[in-house]
Parts: sequence; structure tokens; C-alpha cells
Amino acid sequence: MPVSFVTGRTMKSALNEILEETHVLRKFRKIESSQVGRTTINRATETDRYVGGRIRERRIMLGLSQQQMADMIGVTYQQTHKYERGINRISAGRLYEIAQVLRVPLSYFFEGLGDRPEGEALTTRQRMCLELARNFTQITNARHQEVLSQLARTLAQE
Repeated sequence: MPVSFVTGRTMKSALNEILEETHVLRKFRKIESSQVGRTTINRATETDRYVGGRIRERRIMLGLSQQQMADMIGVTYQQTHKYERGINRISAGRLYEIAQVLRVPLSYFFEGLGDRPEGEALTTRQRMCLELARNFTQITNARHQEVLSQLARTLAQE
């Protein structure tokens, strides 16, 4: 093989070095391209968290556990938890299924979306109302439910 007078290397060794560098560059580009779109770890938005919160509120009002709701919509309870926390986004089809299970129109999940400042949590009063609704649905005796309802009406008039 002829030796280059400039570098002192054979043409074959120079070509091998170029091919090796090209191979390394291709690997790097593959890694780089696989990372495209992954710059944001959490794709969920404030709207996703709001909708998830509305799902949770309604589920609690109906007295359903995450597991019960998960079984009804055909996902794991972990997935239901992620939907409610706004960790995972909900597809349109899945949101429709959830609306059917929770017996609400799709618009229910978006009601009041612009009213509450971003990131604002439920107030103590809202939490108490949710807990009251959940506990009320757990009462199986119709007479006890009626008595409790009358008590609430009486207290509200004071």
C-alpha cells in the first residue's frame, strides 16, 4: 500500500479511521433523534390536571373507589390514579367512557376551567362537601338518609 508523505499513514488506515468516525456519528445521531420530543418529561398541562380533578370529585361523589372505576373503564387503578392527578393525559375516547361511567356529560369535566386560577387547590369547604357527599352515598338505610337530609335543610335555614 502506498504511504502518504504528508501523514505517514496508509490509505487503508485513513479510510478505516474515517469509516469509524462516520459509524460513531451515525450512532450519536440515532441517540439524538430518539431523544426528540422527550425534552419535556411531563406532557400533562394544567387543563389535564383540572379535568383529572373533576373526574376525582365526581368519582368520590358517587362513592366509587379508584379500583371500581378502573374496572368499569377497563384500566388499572394505577392508570385511574394517574388520570386523576393529571400525570397522564386522557384520550377523547377514554374521556367519553369515563363520562358514561360517571353519568355526566363531557362538558362537566371542563365546567369552571377558566374560573379558578392555575394551580389553586380545593378549598376546605369544597373538600368537606365532597366528603359529605361520599359519606352520604355510603349510608344504605333510606330512613337515615332522609333524616340527615332534613337535618341539613334545618341547619341551612338558621
